[in-house]
Amino acid sequence: MKAAVLVEDYFDERELIFPLYRLQELGFEVDLLAPKPGLYHGKNGFPLRVDAAVDPGRAGEYRLVWIPGGYAPDRLRRSREVLEFVRRVYEAGGVVAAVCHAPWVLISAGIIRGKRVAAYYAIHDDVRNAGAVLVEEKAVRDGNLVTGTDPSAMPAMIRYIKEALGVKEC
Repeated sequence: MKAAVLVEDYFDERELIFPLYRLQELGFEVDLLAPKPGLYHGKNGFPLRVDAAVDPGRAGEYRLVWIPGGYAPDRLRRSREVLEFVRRVYEAGGVVAAVCHAPWVLISAGIIRGKRVAAYYAIHDDVRNAGAVLVEEKAVRDGNLVTGTDPSAMPAMIRYIKEALGVKEC
């Protein structure tokens, strides 16, 4: 099983590192993907080298895409390739997980209308205006879409991902 973790500058380190290792523990082969290969930095300066660019033509290889929050989602949603990749994974039945500000990417990819979504409070208006049903829960699963409010939501998000994909603990 393959999972993609999307990377752009100013990612929230907690929202990238925790799921990266947790998904590996669950048996996923995890690829870090960015709009283009290179060195990226988290909000707190953590450097991360990404060797592969997002390629919508390879979306079918992935059962899961994780989008960390921070300020990275505002940069990720500017990439047509990222939006098409996320849309294709979602439409193929793969799980798309977005935490904190990451529902911005889901909005720009056009996949949250009518879906139950949890998000960081600062983007609640954006989520509602995109036609999603904002929930007052830390994390929520609606079909193959898993969203959460902040780092404290990630354990529940991982449980929802496991449920959606039928993944058992190692």
